[in-house]
Amino acid sequence: MKINFKVLALTATMIFTPVMAQADDKFDAWVVDFKKDAARKGISEKTVNQAMAGVRPIPRIIELDRKQPEGTMTFAKYQKRVINDARVAQGRRLYKQHRTLLDATAKKYGVPAQYIVSLWGIETSYGNNTGGFGVVPALATLAYDGRRSSYFRKELINALKIIDAGHISHSKMKGSWAGAMGQNQFMPSSFHAYAVDGNNDGKRNIWTSLPDVFASTANYLSKSGWKEDQKWGRRVRIPAHFTKNMIGLKVKHDLKTWKKLGVTLLGGQDIPVVAGMKASIVAPDGVKGSTYLVYGNYRVIMKWNKSTYFATSVGLLADQIAQ
Repeated sequence: MKINFKVLALTATMIFTPVMAQADDKFDAWVVDFKKDAARKGISEKTVNQAMAGVRPIPRIIELDRKQPEGTMTFAKYQKRVINDARVAQGRRLYKQHRTLLDATAKKYGVPAQYIVSLWGIETSYGNNTGGFGVVPALATLAYDGRRSSYFRKELINALKIIDAGHISHSKMKGSWAGAMGQNQFMPSSFHAYAVDGNNDGKRNIWTSLPDVFASTANYLSKSGWKEDQKWGRRVRIPAHFTKNMIGLKVKHDLKTWKKLGVTLLGGQDIPVVAGMKASIVAPDGVKGSTYLVYGNYRVIMKWNKSTYFATSVGLLADQIAQ
């Protein structure tokens, strides 16, 4: 049978063009409504029009938002990926290079510098991978057709407020596909809550100003309840009789109780006991994997990212950077 490709192409065009046009019309109507909403929230017409000009939904972002992970990655594998020798060495080198600024920031906010550097390293590989998506188009895409449209619509409003205040132009506001921005990957709402003008130039620039990046990171941790005199936690050994019901952040005991239950340091020594201090046991790979006794500061890191993989890695990397 002879196939007439010209006819097939014409038929495809007749089928898909109206659908695409309808999709475009819906998005255009959404933009009109959104602009009215932005104006009601005090954002200037100039900022809204400039930032939203030419914005279209980005299919790749919808794909990433809806994509389910293929299988699961163990913490052991994750740890090797995010705390490799190169990242540790670079963290130590940058800590030394920016020691004066980091120490001043640490003193001001009560957050040890190694945690600032660790978050910087894990979030964006020390500013080398901040994401290449325009934040406004990314958030507009997710606000229009995402799993959490209401949340991303609010983040888009927050992003426009940042632009309107003159902290950065819409063309330079780059970030991840989900709208996380700058060298410490703040969402726009986190920017408003925690970003700091570290070099006193009138802007909170978490994209290119290290004083602002460091101060903003430290301010986030400080305002989230960081305790300067405490560690994040430590790796420990648990007895063979421990079950999964005895571990996790919902299970809290004072250190004396954990000691009585048989928790020790890796070498078998007693865990340090601080009166009144409570902790939990975290085992990202289950009771047969590595286990960690974690304190209040670990929970602060979890406010940044609700992942035990992430929080544990931040603590471990910070320890190695400080060595």
